Amino acid sequence: MERMIVILLGVLLDILIGDPKGLWHPVMGIGSLIGWLEKILCKIFSLDLSKPLKNRSGDKRKEIAVGGILSIVTIALSAFLPALILFFAGWIHPYLKLFLSVVMCGQILAARSLYEESRKVYVALTKKELSDARYAVSMIVGRDTKELSKEGVTKACVETVAENASDGVLAPLFYLLLGGPVLGFFYKAINTMDSMIGYRNNRYENFGKIAAKLDDVINYLPARISAILFLIASCLCGYDWRGAIRIWKRDRRKQKSPNAGQTESVCAGALGIELAGDASYFGVVCHKELIGDRTRDIEPEDILRANRLMFASEGLMVLLAFLFFSLLYQL
Repeated sequence: MERMIVILLGVLLDILIGDPKGLWHPVMGIGSLIGWLEKILCKIFSLDLSKPLKNRSGDKRKEIAVGGILSIVTIALSAFLPALILFFAGWIHPYLKLFLSVVMCGQILAARSLYEESRKVYVALTKKELSDARYAVSMIVGRDTKELSKEGVTKACVETVAENASDGVLAPLFYLLLGGPVLGFFYKAINTMDSMIGYRNNRYENFGKIAAKLDDVINYLPARISAILFLIASCLCGYDWRGAIRIWKRDRRKQKSPNAGQTESVCAGALGIELAGDASYFGVVCHKELIGDRTRDIEPEDILRANRLMFASEGLMVLLAFLFFSLLYQL
């Protein structure tokens, strides 16, 4: 019950305050660690990731192994340091440990940040400032955005809200419920590695392979729980829950990632829109299957609707976890 209270306060902290601008954030530290380790390890093992991939074919196993070393070190430090901080905080005073645990939980979750960043895209689109909307969406997606149309910007934003509702909110919350801030940062380290070196491009095709696989594994169960929560939330929000179930059953496996299509397909079905399709990454067009049926054209308000699904799903997970822990406490 103490963990449940800590997490509940952490969720409220994230929703009410989020990540204040100008303040250092642990994920920034994890990102800096990954960048530093990549530079150091490539130097130690004489790897040049900037060379064309075909010219590095003999280094494939070495690149995978060195990327694995980076993954192990990053995960270990990301979990060990919070554990150490909380240990000494508890030694000083239990309330200090409680306070730091709440702060850490709030930092691990990203609901408010995702809402604020996606809302910037919505505001720019409603003001018909397409260049501003392209820039705003470039802050939260990995694809190229300079040539996107209004529809393309809107689709990219809705997709990232739907996908990151799992990666940035529900999956971290799942691991917080299982193991508190330490397991939360364990998850966050893997997720951050995937977002930095998990790309299938010239530089990271081999080097980031283990990080990408770890992210697939650790998100497998949370992604499916997130989809179920999205289905329930679509009913609570008054969206087309029957369409959400139909599209989820049909299209959830259409993404190359085994997890990304789970919440995206539910969102597409609930809103009656079409998501995914071809997208450009680093100048290279990536062919993707379409998700959902185009029963109507996508519109900027769909960004807000996707956010409602995210917040409703987060509330559902907290409520269900509270009921579960209360039952355990009574037993």
